[in-house]
Amino acid sequence: MAFAMLQRLVQMVFVMFGISALVFLIFFATPGADPAARIAGRNAAQETVEAIRKDFGFDRPLPVQYGIMMKRLFVTQDLTSFVNRGLKVVPQVLSAAPITLSLVFGAAVLWVVGGITVGVIAAMMRGTVIDKGLMILALIGVSMPVFWFGEMMNLVSQSRFHDTWLFSWVPGLGYKPLLSDPWGWFKTLLIPWFTLAALYIGIYGRVLRANLVEAYQEDFIRTARAKGLGPMRVMLRHALRTSLIPFVTMFGLDFGVLVGGAALLTEVVFGLNGIGRLTYQALLNLDLPMILATVMYASFFVVVTNAVVDMVYVLIDPRVRG
Repeated sequence: MAFAMLQRLVQMVFVMFGISALVFLIFFATPGADPAARIAGRNAAQETVEAIRKDFGFDRPLPVQYGIMMKRLFVTQDLTSFVNRGLKVVPQVLSAAPITLSLVFGAAVLWVVGGITVGVIAAMMRGTVIDKGLMILALIGVSMPVFWFGEMMNLVSQSRFHDTWLFSWVPGLGYKPLLSDPWGWFKTLLIPWFTLAALYIGIYGRVLRANLVEAYQEDFIRTARAKGLGPMRVMLRHALRTSLIPFVTMFGLDFGVLVGGAALLTEVVFGLNGIGRLTYQALLNLDLPMILATVMYASFFVVVTNAVVDMVYVLIDPRVRG
């Protein structure tokens, strides 16, 4: 197990190296484009462009340019955004990361618990009114765009019914740090959590139900029933455990992508200045240092999440160990 974890760690390092090299080549080594002029921004003075070219080593070979860029991003952490008037890139990413992590972690708890609950109940009540009702609700959740659902939640909680007992506790849009105001942090993020999780509860619930229904046709389920095991034990100990593999795979991909910035729409609707919003603004301004930093941040979480998923496979499915 320790060797497998070490092997996976080495693979992660190589993957991150490959991503960083690819991103660097795309944004800073495109033939016919001057990366110094791009970093300097529109209408920059020629003296500024020349200073950037020398500072970043763009007048030197590509491997040296790549080394300087990675050093400034990971070691000295003094990579500067000239589009934003000398703003340090790394502190900006580090200040936005807790907002996105708080949003996605809370939503992930809701959609995992909700998805498993919906899938298990629907599978155990297969063919009944409860099963059909849950699948209809799941389909509604999948069909609602996040930005529309978020605006509806804001309309209800921030405007129409804000003065009622039901939503009087809802604070204004924005983010409150966890360490300085835990209760305010929870209240601020509760509705964004539910908004982001609604889509995934529907998707995960429907996928898990389909996997459970298929699992109930397998021989090991018939054997468990023949041994006299109760329906709940058959479900939790046998059917659910094997059916969670696609569930975990989906979670690894979705969680990593959302933490990397795909929760942009939720952040915009609820006034959360997270990684998604930071990346979007960097793309609008063609802020190459900021784009590099956010892409590396996103890649790190995608790679780490999928490594954790591979380890979870070993726990939930003994067949993977062999």
